[in-house]
Amino acid sequence: MSIQSQVTNKVKIVQTSIMSFVVTKSSPPMLVAPSKPTPAGDIQLTPTDKSRLLVPFTSFHIFEHPIHEPANIIRHSLSQTLIHYYPIAGRLAFGATKGDNNKDVYVSCTGQGVAFVSATASCTLQELRFLHTPLAIPLADLAVRYRGCCGPTDPLLMMQVTEFTCGGYVVAVTWNHGITDAFGLAQFLQAVGEIARGLPSPSVVPVRHDDSLPDIPQLISAVLKRSPAAFTTSTKRVDFAYCDFTIPWSFIDRIKEEFKSRHIGSSARPCTTFQVVTAVIWQCRTRAINADPGVPAPLMFTANVRKFVGAKDGYYGNCVFSQLVEATSGRVANSAIVDVVRLIKDAKERIAENVAEVREMELDDELMGALCGYNMLGVSSWGGIGLDCIDFGGGRPARLVANVEKLSAPACFPCLPHSRTDHDGANVVAFCVTEEHVDKFLAELARLQ
Repeated sequence: MSIQSQVTNKVKIVQTSIMSFVVTKSSPPMLVAPSKPTPAGDIQLTPTDKSRLLVPFTSFHIFEHPIHEPANIIRHSLSQTLIHYYPIAGRLAFGATKGDNNKDVYVSCTGQGVAFVSATASCTLQELRFLHTPLAIPLADLAVRYRGCCGPTDPLLMMQVTEFTCGGYVVAVTWNHGITDAFGLAQFLQAVGEIARGLPSPSVVPVRHDDSLPDIPQLISAVLKRSPAAFTTSTKRVDFAYCDFTIPWSFIDRIKEEFKSRHIGSSARPCTTFQVVTAVIWQCRTRAINADPGVPAPLMFTANVRKFVGAKDGYYGNCVFSQLVEATSGRVANSAIVDVVRLIKDAKERIAENVAEVREMELDDELMGALCGYNMLGVSSWGGIGLDCIDFGGGRPARLVANVEKLSAPACFPCLPHSRTDHDGANVVAFCVTEEHVDKFLAELARLQ
């Protein structure tokens, strides 16, 4: 079967509608290759890359201001950008690891390309409510998907550009997390935008392999080593409710002031918006699921650690660390919110130390069980990493929406950049409770003043 057929079989040309709005994928998925020949060879993946291999994520970038023929412009710019980011146009490959019979995985720089689809929608972005809930169009109609898990022969990145009747457009990017993290994706999409605006080459010289990087301890690797069977069981798909909400600035500012007043005269720095918002989600969710007060309710948040490990400028491979915050369900649910903020802030300040230790994380049996269950919460902030700086010629995005195709654990994306609700508060997209608990979760959030 040809690569073209493989891609086409994964994403069918469909017309679907909700509230009479129709999305028409006007072309089958095509492969966009680098516009010039690129170097061949293999790119070794780091342990951090491998810990996220085959996990798909999607980012929806909503652009309010029109540009002429956005799908054509972006497709052409994508082809030129892949000259510089040619590993993204490659495929995963497997080979024997030296000294044993296990298989290692790497990126083969084949230049085959990334998948691309153009589409049109029969409504305006205003009628779509800029992808705020309730959704007027299924997110799946606006993106090319892997249908669950990235396969070893799949493109490492897939893109759909959907044009709306108002002239605005949505760029949906689905990628294999093993090739890049969200910071690296932002760098890549900024480069596509720069070329779309007429620059001859990206302003940042990309680096995919950096042999000076130390091994970064990974929580998922520790879990797999301790209990592969438990992790496999936990990775079954769970249908979490899709939640899209905003934490009011009035509440965030009040908690910041309260935190500051509690630490007057101390060396503690002010808490951040991310820390307040994450604390709120953690507490409201813990209350909503009503877990036993004595059981662990761990929080895991992802941090970009390029500055801590001395990554080269332009490095776009995975360079993230999963910081764990341990607390019981009762402590999270019943503490003052400033005390929950403090737990997160203290953990964040230990990241540099934890990364520098480069040792395997220690997990006891009770914590292991919690990490593989419903009580844990994973948090990934896409704010402040450049995803709000993408510009294909009509200005930056009006909104960014994060999405995960397959979920096995509760997750949320706080403080999404360039939300149209920025004047109201910090926007959050979350998949952290099942339908059974969604009403209670939203009720807890509604109590915030």
